[in-house]
Amino acid sequence: MGLFNLDLSAIESYVANHLRLFLLMSVGLLAFVGVVAAAVFFINVRGEEQTMVPYVQGKDLTSALLELQVKELYPRVVLRYSQSHTDKGLILEQIPQPGTIVKAGRRIQLVVSQGAMINTVENYLGRNVEDVRMDLLTMAASQGNAALISLKEPFMYEFSDEPAGTVLQQRPEAGTNISGQTMLELVVSRGIENTMISVPSLLGLGLEDTLERIGRTGIDFEFSLRPLQAGEKPGTMVAQNPQGDTLVASSTRVAITMSYPDRLPENEVFGLFNFDMAKNPYPLLIRLESLLPNGDRQRLLSVQYSGGPLSVPYRQPRGAVLILYMLNREIHRETVIRTEF
Repeated sequence: MGLFNLDLSAIESYVANHLRLFLLMSVGLLAFVGVVAAAVFFINVRGEEQTMVPYVQGKDLTSALLELQVKELYPRVVLRYSQSHTDKGLILEQIPQPGTIVKAGRRIQLVVSQGAMINTVENYLGRNVEDVRMDLLTMAASQGNAALISLKEPFMYEFSDEPAGTVLQQRPEAGTNISGQTMLELVVSRGIENTMISVPSLLGLGLEDTLERIGRTGIDFEFSLRPLQAGEKPGTMVAQNPQGDTLVASSTRVAITMSYPDRLPENEVFGLFNFDMAKNPYPLLIRLESLLPNGDRQRLLSVQYSGGPLSVPYRQPRGAVLILYMLNREIHRETVIRTEF
């Protein structure tokens, strides 16, 4: 007797079909896992992207680091003293050389200058004292600390055949070893004593031509202004003392008188720039410029000047700024607003 009537062939067919499906699914899953594993493997073992080493030699360290970062390269910084204090912070060498093809992530060796290692006093004889001053200031700034060598001022001066401002003697002498902060004493030339110069003739010249001739001849000068008189041309030089073509000592101050100009346009002003300068032991380069309202600059006067009261006529747009420089350093500025007569 039996409760069920089993169809064995049907069962065998059912099992066979599901076993085939299971095997197919298993094979497919293994194939998928294999593909994923292979992909992950090749992604991990493939070489890094290649890049070209940029040229950073001679550039400052910050710029060099930025360029390496863009190329996905990393720096290895080596510090070294160089022959000049002006090199401090610049790249002296790089390894590998620029243009080399390397893998991203490569370390690039950068040899960075620490500036010059100063251990002896330089020879300053025969140099202009202002050039020496600028060199020492630059050296101190590049070292980032107190200057090893500083100038003792005021200098000692004496007349000589050397141009004014030339270093004649120094103490300590050149080649002296530096063991700590050192004070440099200089003897500086005043130029030739009682030098004679010829006073240029300025009568009848306009303002621009007069200032150009003063700058070219280097005379000491003083300006004054006065109203126009009969027979005179407005805005010109109407008197000078000593007269033109006179031979005088180089220290002689030439008094120059200028007549008022004609009626000015509404946007222009005329006046006399005055500034009381310290007296110099010898003439130094001064420059008077005008910063115009539109941002342009105009040079009015450039001359070797021995100091004392300075007076220079000007005719400028309203709102212009007059700037006085000595040895390229600004010492005074003022804005012109109204005409002074």
